[in-house]
Amino acid sequence: MNIVFQYPTYFILFCLLTAAAYAAALYLKDRRFGEATRWLNPLLMGLRFLAVFIICLLLLEPVMRNRVVEQKKPIVVLAQDQSSSLVDEVDSAKYAAQIRALQEKLGADYELETYAFGQEVRPGIDFKFTDPSSNLSALMQELSALYGNQDLATVILASDGIYNQGNNPIYAAGQLNTPIYTIALGDSLPKKDLYIKEVYNNQIAYLGDKFSVQLDVAANNCAGQLSRLELRQGQRVLYQENINIKEKDFFQTIEFELPADKVGLQSYELSLSPVEGEYSKSNNRKKIYIEVLDARQKILLLAHSPHPDLGVFRRVVEGNKNYEIELAYPKDFKGRLKDYDLVLLHQLPSAVYPITAQLNALKKDKIPHAFVVGAQTDLAAYNQAQNLLSIRALGNGDANEVTPIAAPNFRAFTLNEKWADIGAQLPPMQAPFGEFTARGDADILFKQRVGSVSTDYPLLLVGEEGNLRQGVLAAEGLWKWRIFDYVQHKNFDLFDELISQTIQYLSVKADKRRFRAMATQSVYGENERIRFAAELYNSSYERVNEPDAFLNIYDEEGKEFNFTLAKNEKQAYALDAGIFPEGNYRFKAKTSYNGESFTAEGQFSVQALQLERFETQARHDLLYAMSEQTGGKLYFSDQLDQLAAEIDQKGLAKPVLFDSLKTQGLIHLKWIFFLILGLLSLEWFLRRYYGSY
Repeated sequence: MNIVFQYPTYFILFCLLTAAAYAAALYLKDRRFGEATRWLNPLLMGLRFLAVFIICLLLLEPVMRNRVVEQKKPIVVLAQDQSSSLVDEVDSAKYAAQIRALQEKLGADYELETYAFGQEVRPGIDFKFTDPSSNLSALMQELSALYGNQDLATVILASDGIYNQGNNPIYAAGQLNTPIYTIALGDSLPKKDLYIKEVYNNQIAYLGDKFSVQLDVAANNCAGQLSRLELRQGQRVLYQENINIKEKDFFQTIEFELPADKVGLQSYELSLSPVEGEYSKSNNRKKIYIEVLDARQKILLLAHSPHPDLGVFRRVVEGNKNYEIELAYPKDFKGRLKDYDLVLLHQLPSAVYPITAQLNALKKDKIPHAFVVGAQTDLAAYNQAQNLLSIRALGNGDANEVTPIAAPNFRAFTLNEKWADIGAQLPPMQAPFGEFTARGDADILFKQRVGSVSTDYPLLLVGEEGNLRQGVLAAEGLWKWRIFDYVQHKNFDLFDELISQTIQYLSVKADKRRFRAMATQSVYGENERIRFAAELYNSSYERVNEPDAFLNIYDEEGKEFNFTLAKNEKQAYALDAGIFPEGNYRFKAKTSYNGESFTAEGQFSVQALQLERFETQARHDLLYAMSEQTGGKLYFSDQLDQLAAEIDQKGLAKPVLFDSLKTQGLIHLKWIFFLILGLLSLEWFLRRYYGSY
């Protein structure tokens, strides 16, 4: 032990001088105690000197350093595979007794740490073998992170060697830099088994489409037997096929298509009829889940009268599976505009059809719409119906022949670069002869070229006001452009892309629900936690989370699970509902705010992983390779005594000495405080006792 100061040691001299000067000033010429007590002044002076000197010395921040030598046992990690592939392969009670006996033998000479792994890595072993997956590389990475800088004597890994998640553990094992002794569990002989190895399908399909399902069927030691594949939705059999197993090691890929004919999250079950004497029938079935979306948007083409442009719009829209279009004329239309996602008004309003009620409905219900201006358009009524583009007619119904000029600052979507080159070559359209004035925030896609003169008059533009999107094509004769595109390129791709992009921009819906709740996924694995997010908005569409919000989950049998959504710092709500068993679920969230009640509903499914059911043959070769690579050995569960002897024989039980230097500030020592207090207290007592204070 030694004492060092944070300041130069010659500062101690200043401490001595300060203490001596202070004590001398107090007592050197003090005569109050008389001749009878001549010894008292020197004693009091000495007490004050010592107290002040110690205090000054502490101001130099002295530190006491001690050298400490610690002896620690080397660490042995015992990691046990807890995956369900071992549940039928291991006698739990007998095996647990064998492992505990091994722990007792190693515990005397080593610091023994135990871990379970499978779906996740966790401390301790319970021998339940219920994890639905195996991730050996995650175990190696976890041990490397925990013990990379410590004296890890060895790792004992008890497993069947089957892994179905993560990377090949052989590569991760080398990072530990320690011998890995493996305990081989399970049966490495191939069993008679037929199973669905893998299924490939899209998670999402669109209503009216067909989606593909592909599955791999495998079998071991089932040659000469027959099975039948069926796909069911509820009680309906949607697909079936006979499978003739011809080889000992059989593998076949089957692919078929199914119609997406119902909206929502759809559950399907694939099954193989079992063959005689097979090891496991649980891997003959697998459920798949597909969310069918009705993404089609309804477009109304409301026209003054028949026109070639109408056919162009219909052909382009009908070529996109996400849209459906309906053509109508004002005198015949009896539908509701709110049933449509976009309304195209061709040469409307007109003198014959002012469509005042329809224009008011479009504004009231905030339905996106676009105007195609033509010879029949009543420009005065048109100008009153919107303020995106004002047209003041000059002359008596005259028209200009115009071609497009691509505007440089268009922002709504990305225009194909070819339009900048072919604009002047396009056949002209007919635009009203007059003055065109666009609103300041309008997004202009094309401007008008009249003959060879370029103008700033808009030809095609879009804009948004009060969450209502509008567009204007200020000319008729669009059909000519489509024919020109085909003549130039032998297809309609360039023209159809332009119209599709414009329609897509106009028809995109803003989600204006004031309360929203959704599951973070549509389909969860059985080992994944079910999480939700929710948002509540006030009348100004500002996010708030002042009121409590509740969420109820219902399973297929109607059983209800009640939760309260947690408020977070983002003025939103969240919920971790935990892990749910396989099945289909629906949920309903509700809250109240300022006297209004809000609800939100949805659904999700939990899918069985079944990873541990597909591979029933133990991978002892993998375990052997891990041991061989790291300098360990492979043993079986009835050879654990030999395993303990092997570890002892290698001399891994040598203790490790850790030499460390510990420092402690003297100011933190309590006895120094009491020493100073004692010196000052004794001085005070003597002064008091002899009549001076």
